[in-house]
Formats: sequence, structure tokens, C-alpha cells
Amino acid sequence: MGVPLSILDLANIGRGETADDSLRASIDLAQRAERWGYRRIWYAEHHNMPRIASSATSVIIGHIAAHTSSIRVGAGGIMLPNHAPLTVAEQFGTLETLHPGRIDLGLGRAPGSDQQTAQALRRDPKAAESFPQDVQELQGYLGEKSLVQGVEAVPGKGTGVPLYILGSSLFGAKLAAALGLPYSFASHFAPNALEDAVAVYRNQFTPSEQLSEPHVIAGVNIIAADTTEKAQEQFQAAKRSRLRLLTRRNLTRQEADEALESPAGQQARQMLTYSAVGTPDEAKEYLDGFAKHARADELMVTSLAPEREAWLRSFEKVAEVSGMTSS
Repeated sequence: MGVPLSILDLANIGRGETADDSLRASIDLAQRAERWGYRRIWYAEHHNMPRIASSATSVIIGHIAAHTSSIRVGAGGIMLPNHAPLTVAEQFGTLETLHPGRIDLGLGRAPGSDQQTAQALRRDPKAAESFPQDVQELQGYLGEKSLVQGVEAVPGKGTGVPLYILGSSLFGAKLAAALGLPYSFASHFAPNALEDAVAVYRNQFTPSEQLSEPHVIAGVNIIAADTTEKAQEQFQAAKRSRLRLLTRRNLTRQEADEALESPAGQQARQMLTYSAVGTPDEAKEYLDGFAKHARADELMVTSLAPEREAWLRSFEKVAEVSGMTSS
């Protein structure tokens, strides 16, 4: 593999599973990923989603970091408009203090929820408008000089927790470039603006204290199985699951397959445009090509495999064929 690989663990709660099952599986994956040679593992902030267990993102990051020893652990990301920058600085300053040199803080401006849930979070509808200023305020708390007179993050000040801007549009690309921060594009579910956003980011990048050159992380889905046919079966199951999530309907397999072939299913199919599906060698070939297409310095892979064993196997097999592990 020409670029480093990292993992986005969506902390999915599978059929017949509990949140406890999901979080235990996340610990298992992180420990294996550390042995397999992945660079980092991230968790995303989502709320009021029955199938996702990473809502308390900083808590799961701390727990995973405590159960691993070297892999970087972080947020991909924290939805900053849901929080006061000082609170985030204190949380991640604490994590960095407990696990020095291993914590990442990716930041997004989406709600990570629906409108009703956003209200339950006490989110200001206009909070996203101040996202650039909030990022800089947060950066100040984690640096040596707070931008808010008389207010410091303890722990937090001087920890220098690295920030990453997450996005799926030109807005995040321009902000990351202006602030000289790494840019992570959510191409694993929002593929449309990938090429334009990366071009804008690279062309407009301004070096900063944190980063001297642009750094692009691109998200991509993976399913690696023993045969192409098995991988495609799992991919179809993943598309059914995505459709059920989008429609919030408990569709049967036949109903979901029919819906996926209709114009209404186009969104679910389109979201998974960038997916490496096949044997391990086929998945590697796709990832090599995708890294060049995305002009990526790093790939953030997430497994679409519907069953736990297949989910783990995808990450392991991709690591093996990429030369990261011989296990």
C-alpha cells in the first residue's frame, strides 16, 4: 500500500446485538488494528441512532486508548456546534494528558443527528455559522495562548492535541487550507465533491505551526472476503442496511433489493460509490487506485461487512495484502 491506512469504527450495533456487544467489539478491533499496523482508529459523534453506539465520543476514545498502547485514537469527528469549545478542549486535553502523543481531534460542523435531536442537545440552530471561529478558539485553548482572556483549559493548555477538519464540501476544504490543518474528506458516504474539495485544499493550503504541507485523508469502504462472490453478497447486504437507515423502514430483503433498483434507492447506492469490494487482492488494487484518484496521503477505511467475523476479517485481510502484517 502506497499510503498509510487508518480505521473509522462506526461502532455499529448489529442485528441481535446490544450497545455493550458493540463497544466490546470496538475494543477487540482496536487491539487487533494495533497489531495489524493501522496508523489510527477514529470514532464519530452520532446521536439518536439505534444502530450506532459512539454518541459519547470522548468517553469511547478514552476507553479504547486505555485498552491499547500505541495506535492513535481519536474523533472522526466531534460535531463542534453541539459543544462549547472550552468543554471539548478540557475533554481532549484530559485524554492527551492520560495518553500522551496518541489523541486526535477531528472536527465537523454537521449536527450528527436530526433536527429534533439537535434541539434535545440544546444546539443553537445558528451554531454552525461560527464554526471557523470556534475551531480557532478551541485551538487556542489547546495551545499556549487562549483567545479568550482569563479563560484556560485545564487540562488542555499546552497539550497541542492535533486538529483535523472533517468535511464533504468545499467549505471544510477552504477552512482546513486557511488554518493549515489536515483535511479528512467523508468520501465513504458523501463522494460527490471529493475531487473538487481536495483540489481546493491543496491549492489554497497555508502552512501552520501544526502542519507544513497539506495532508489529505480520504474515507473509503471495504469488504474483503475469500471470493468475489462472497464479498458482493456482503456488499448487497450493506446496501440494504443503508437503505433501511435512510428510510427508517424495516424492509424485508426482497423489498430492499427492489427498492435499491428503483430511483428511490439511488441515494443509498450513490453513498457507497467508493467501496473496495472483492478478494483481498482485489480490495488492495481498488484502494491503490482510489488513493491516487483522491490524491490522498492516508486512507480511512471502514468495513461494510454485516457480520462481526466478516467485519474483522476485512480489516485483517486488507492489512495483510498491504504488507502491514503477516499474521
